[in-house]
Amino acid sequence: MRLNEITYNNAVPVDGYGPGFFRIGGEVFEGRVLTGPSGTANWGGYDDRTALLDLADDIDVLLIGTGADLTHIPQNLRSALEDANIGVEVMNSPAACRTYNVLLSEGRRIALALLPV
Repeated sequence: MRLNEITYNNAVPVDGYGPGFFRIGGEVFEGRVLTGPSGTANWGGYDDRTALLDLADDIDVLLIGTGADLTHIPQNLRSALEDANIGVEVMNSPAACRTYNVLLSEGRRIALALLPV
């Protein structure tokens, strides 16, 4: 078996999550979170589309975690992201965290917007 050390570029992986929080890069964030190549910060939710659109030059895909259950995001948000040439993948937050870590370890240009579980 061959083992490779995983290195992350500017972004850091999700270390864990629980009721109302996410641990990203060793730091705990309460509530909604946005993380990617420009760092990690609290996020205003679906109405905070500016924070997501500002990522357009740095990412190809945005993963959106919708909390404990998979739900649709507002169509106007999806349209705005697609118009900015940002691919959008929507899933529940636990699946989004796992997918983000895998894609991040592959060196992909991604970001992650999360609603708490």
